[in-house]
Amino acid sequence: MNPLQQVLTKLTPQPAEAAEAFLAAFREQTVAKGETVIRAGAQTRQIFFVEEGVLRAYSSSAEGAEYNKAFFVEHDLWGIYYALLTGQPSHLSVQALTPCRLLVADYKLITDLYGKYPTLERAGRRMAEELFVLKEQREIDLVMLDATARYANFQRLYPGLEQRIPQYHIASHLGITPTQLSRIRAVISLPM
Repeated sequence: MNPLQQVLTKLTPQPAEAAEAFLAAFREQTVAKGETVIRAGAQTRQIFFVEEGVLRAYSSSAEGAEYNKAFFVEHDLWGIYYALLTGQPSHLSVQALTPCRLLVADYKLITDLYGKYPTLERAGRRMAEELFVLKEQREIDLVMLDATARYANFQRLYPGLEQRIPQYHIASHLGITPTQLSRIRAVISLPM
């Protein structure tokens, strides 16, 4: 079973015909490091599966400051969900932080399969529920936890990612400066 099929089956077991229809909707795309996959202000109608690589979803202020909202790594199935549901342009940009190999499908094609395969619709609902829980937890963490606790959560959610991407991206995701992140890392690495 390929990784995309494993993710789908983990959400909800699928009959072979439903899984085949779902997998057939995707095509392969390679993305170079630094390339923008989705640009803020543009329409997005695609969902993505990361076969290999790391991407970031971020927003930019009018002054050019960037805030990393999320990272996507191997075996993540993602899209800019609110833009897909509402048809509005994306407020986020998505950029490859490493060379990436993606599988890409048209969101409407996937949702059209829901009528024929209720198990796919159930998987879509479960995916939306998981994304909602992650979003809620992240919002609570940003308000309730200090930077050290947010960093610990980052390490738990993204094991090994800090060795693959620049530290300033992690600091941006945590809502702190790179200097603050360096201090936290220094304190954590001190022997007890």
